[in-house]
Amino acid sequence: MRVPATARRPFTRCLTIAFGAGVLALTGGDAFAQTAHDAPSADTLAIPVVCDVAAGDVPDDGGGQLRVTWGAFSEEPKGPPILRYEILRYAAGEEPRVVGEASAGDRQFVDGEAADGVPYQYIVRTVTAAGAQDSDACPPAVASAQWFSMSRLSTFVVGVLFCGAVLIQIARARRGIDLFVRKIPGLDAVDDAVGRATEMGRPVLFVPGIETVSEIGTLAALTILGHVAKKVAQHGTPLIVPCSDAIVMTTAQEIVKQAYTEVGQADLYDPSRISYLTYDQFGYTAGVDGIMLRERPEAVFLLGYFAAESLILAETGYEIGAIQISGTKETSQLPFFVAACDYTLIGEELFAASSYLSHEPVMLGSLKAQDQGKLWIVAFLVVVIVLGSIGYAATPDGSSALCRAFDAVRAFFASA
Repeated sequence: MRVPATARRPFTRCLTIAFGAGVLALTGGDAFAQTAHDAPSADTLAIPVVCDVAAGDVPDDGGGQLRVTWGAFSEEPKGPPILRYEILRYAAGEEPRVVGEASAGDRQFVDGEAADGVPYQYIVRTVTAAGAQDSDACPPAVASAQWFSMSRLSTFVVGVLFCGAVLIQIARARRGIDLFVRKIPGLDAVDDAVGRATEMGRPVLFVPGIETVSEIGTLAALTILGHVAKKVAQHGTPLIVPCSDAIVMTTAQEIVKQAYTEVGQADLYDPSRISYLTYDQFGYTAGVDGIMLRERPEAVFLLGYFAAESLILAETGYEIGAIQISGTKETSQLPFFVAACDYTLIGEELFAASSYLSHEPVMLGSLKAQDQGKLWIVAFLVVVIVLGSIGYAATPDGSSALCRAFDAVRAFFASA
């Protein structure tokens, strides 16, 4: 067994006398003796000892990790096969202790229990059926945390570009520049639906989904509810809002009350029409269906989070002949809404509604920048794919500049 350099005791004088199969060591100052039983056997001497042991901080981490590496054998080791490697660690004033194991084919080990700022040394012990041999201790290494992970550089670059685009568009919107946002037919049809209900003398039904107020889909629906409430208040049309959550009901009441107040129709606000039915999914569905059949609304808004009840509600609205505008973040429910409703907000159109309807500069600038960012990403990917395909078609071995550029871009974004 080798003793690590820092753990060896100083010897002023050492005289070793071999006698027969045993070894006797005599010292003039510190006593040191090694008996015949401690002498290395022929098998032990044949156990390979790893070399080039080194340790270093794991890059781009949060600290507390050191990577230990060791060199491969120049030729196939002779003697008993290697079972595993044991990794021993010690700091100043400590005895080496095993902190992990590595298989016979490994050439590195990551110690995830190292304390930051403490110099550690490592020993790699080769373990075989005939015994074990320790390597020399590696130079001290210190674990530390990094402020920035270079593996996330691509994410950082894309984030900076996107934030810059948002700030530029917001500044343009605040200067009064008209930012074009593509038409969303479902939101443009809100005024027509409310007008039609007014002409027919029938109420408007707004269903904000079945989730709580903490869900982003519900928040988007409540934002649209404010716009719809202003329209119905201006026309004096009754508005019915059945809710499946008590907090959503309270929030909806405040939003509708504020909308009525802003258009000067506060006396028309009726809180009893914004009610709580039940949190049970199909109990709520049955209640909304009953309201549709009794009240016969001319316009039905199905906006928010919906699950299996989406088609039941949309079919009932279709049966009573109402104009229906729907939207949900659940892509699995969109086909049912598309099949049974007049207008459907697809995907992020539901979340863009507040910016689209309010034309507030900050929100409109953010929406414009998001659209531009998506356009740039799609255009960039198309250009890279086309150039990479041309490069590999011309030089299948990947030696051309186009191939190298394509591989570099792919590696850059693969690290994100």
